[in-house]
Amino acid sequence: MRRMSRRGFSLVAAATLAGLATTGDAVAASGRRPKDGRELRGMWLASVVNRDWPSKPGLPAAQQRAELLAFLDSAVNRRLNAVVFQVRPTADALWPSPYEPWSEYLTGVQGKDPGWDPLGTAVHEAHRRGLELHAWFNPFRIANHTDPSRLVATHPARVHPDWVVPYGGKLYYNPGLPAVRRFVQDAMLDAVRRYPIDAVHWDDYFYPYPVAGQVFDDDDAFERYGGGFPDRASWRRDNIDRLVREMARRVKKARGRTQFGISPFAVWRNIATDPTGSDTRAGVQTYDDLYADTRGWVKKGWIDYIVPQVYWNIGFPAADYAKLIPWWNDVVRGTGVNLYIGEALYKAGDPAQPAAWQDPAELSRHLTFAEGFREVRGHVYFSAKEVGVDKIGAMARVVADHYQKPAKPPR
Repeated sequence: MRRMSRRGFSLVAAATLAGLATTGDAVAASGRRPKDGRELRGMWLASVVNRDWPSKPGLPAAQQRAELLAFLDSAVNRRLNAVVFQVRPTADALWPSPYEPWSEYLTGVQGKDPGWDPLGTAVHEAHRRGLELHAWFNPFRIANHTDPSRLVATHPARVHPDWVVPYGGKLYYNPGLPAVRRFVQDAMLDAVRRYPIDAVHWDDYFYPYPVAGQVFDDDDAFERYGGGFPDRASWRRDNIDRLVREMARRVKKARGRTQFGISPFAVWRNIATDPTGSDTRAGVQTYDDLYADTRGWVKKGWIDYIVPQVYWNIGFPAADYAKLIPWWNDVVRGTGVNLYIGEALYKAGDPAQPAAWQDPAELSRHLTFAEGFREVRGHVYFSAKEVGVDKIGAMARVVADHYQKPAKPPR
């Protein structure tokens, strides 16, 4: 058994703690993190397919702005201190970018100027409210369809059709092309240079999630650039490693105090695949399926923070929250990388979810459990809509149990 906390608790002990997470004994036993008054309390504010904001495309600029400010106010009301704002959902922009078109999620027409600057406004208004603003970018997704003719004529994907791979009903930039990796970095860094954003934030999409019966066609790129690698998987992982390493360096060069964080799917590898993996039986492993060596990035210190999306309840058989938290705690220890936990607030009260998610206290129990692991420095909630609506009161319970006083984010 691998050591999973500072005092050497095994996976078996972590599983036992799951049943004790609401008791003081469990928290005391696992080495509670020191209280320095700092923890991240964040929410994701998603713009892709108008998930959270704006409520629909084509609204007047004044209404879009009012909706955005209402979400920032909601974060303040819940005593959160950071908003992770999706500003590049599909190879587009929520600011006046010279690299990519205005997002269709603003006006309904890709490339149409909405008449205001959402990212610039978000940064200013978040800071005015004492919130950090983390700009959330998706590196490679171009479109949620496979028809390039639906993209605006000047779109880089139409100017460079050789950069594009259709897969799983969507269009992606090919991570195996050095020109692509350079371009997507340049597009994102434009926002870093323009605005005093507190962090560059990437989500869990690198190579796309596997789709049964489909092949991500990067044969030409592999033939051209894959020499010296033992297999295609190793080459693909190197492509993503290069992207992360280069972006980390360039963010610090562009704006030294801006952090660089990544929010991956929470399972790096299952223990049955790799003895250093987590005690899980997940159907997706980021190392093998998304070619994202999330554990390696932490160990090498390439990123400032990591937010694994631990979107399962305590006791979930294939991926138990109470086993993943100790595993990530162990990964991060001694690296200087901050560990925040991504929380599935959207599952609370969803009738399609397991019984645990019908209990308003489930999410609060997550925070109680995580308090026992000193590397956990905060939580981020998916997503902003649920932070405000709070269908069964799960967020209100978190605030009442854990956020009675304001807190500053770690630095």
